[in-house]
Amino acid sequence: MSEKAPGWSDDGENGQHEPEVRPPDDGESSVRGGEEARKEQSHTRTAGTWAAVVVATIALIILLIFILQNLQAVTVTFLGVRGALPLGVALLFAAAIGGLLVALVGAARIMQLRRSGKRKKRGKVS
Repeated sequence: MSEKAPGWSDDGENGQHEPEVRPPDDGESSVRGGEEARKEQSHTRTAGTWAAVVVATIALIILLIFILQNLQAVTVTFLGVRGALPLGVALLFAAAIGGLLVALVGAARIMQLRRSGKRKKRGKVS
């Protein structure tokens, strides 16, 4: 008989060698075990918050670059009030006011849906 290399076994049919399948020791981890462990991990609030902070930081850096590249003074008139602002800052204010208007409309819709849900709930209980 021929000598077997450590960690290899003979399949017995055609003399080919296959690696032995051994469970990992306490200190070892298999590739399959690592994949299963990653699948078992669930999304946490901390992970979500961290991702949001990263995205917000990137957005702020891009916004800062935009403002710094658009420092030309422009005259802005709003409801009869005139003022001179850098173009980037004026556009930032316009975007912020637009975002606030969208948030107000969204908040009004959320309140409407909550009231409707409470009414339906009261109707079922009575």
